[in-house]
Amino acid sequence: MFVNVIKSYRNVVAVCDEDILGKVFEDKGFQINVKENFYKGEQISREKLLKFFEKMSVEDVTFNIVGKDSVDVALEAGIASKEEVGEIQGIPFILVLV
Repeated sequence: MFVNVIKSYRNVVAVCDEDILGKVFEDKGFQINVKENFYKGEQISREKLLKFFEKMSVEDVTFNIVGKDSVDVALEAGIASKEEVGEIQGIPFILVLV
């Protein structure tokens, strides 16, 4: 999985599964473009990502998470609930403003 923190007045945490980086998913007028320049940051293990999510969940951040593995870790960390997970072409995603 890749993690990229985009620094701004409200940091954006972009996370995606490695196998979908650089791909575009569309369905019923909605699109997710998993752009390398947005999502590709540090490659990180599941365990490190879980700790990172737990740390960042108390910060003033926006989470943009795409892919089954990344979404699963976010749910385990309590970033969002299953009801907040969307899906485009079978690819789960979560957008959260903390």
